[in-house]
Amino acid sequence: MCSHRYSIKGRVYPAILPVENDKVTGKLLLGITDPELHILDEFEDVEYERNTVEVSLVDSSDNLLVQAYVWSNKSDPNLYGDWNFEEWKQLHKKDFIKMTTGFMEELELPEAKPRVATYESFFRQGPENPAAS
Repeated sequence: MCSHRYSIKGRVYPAILPVENDKVTGKLLLGITDPELHILDEFEDVEYERNTVEVSLVDSSDNLLVQAYVWSNKSDPNLYGDWNFEEWKQLHKKDFIKMTTGFMEELELPEAKPRVATYESFFRQGPENPAAS
């Protein structure tokens, strides 16, 4: 897929957008069930659109049509530069997993919050900035 993975101002997760002559390296997940896909759609929320894209496999150089979550605001002024996985892993992975666990727990409730609201409340009131009691 000719895309670029951007950093997003105020977020710890990336956005991909189609960009000519650029590429995003990633993992291909196989065997995702419809219920799992529904959870992924809920998690990605309104910030992303699930689109069919063509990818090239590194180990066989085959091309496949797959689903990818692409940033929905193509002219978002908050997108910039390159998103760095290693930096995210060191600085944000642990908190992101906690936020995701909170999202999954919320998903079971009748009045579940969308992932964006879960993210914003967690990272505004997270370990660095705990909520006032």
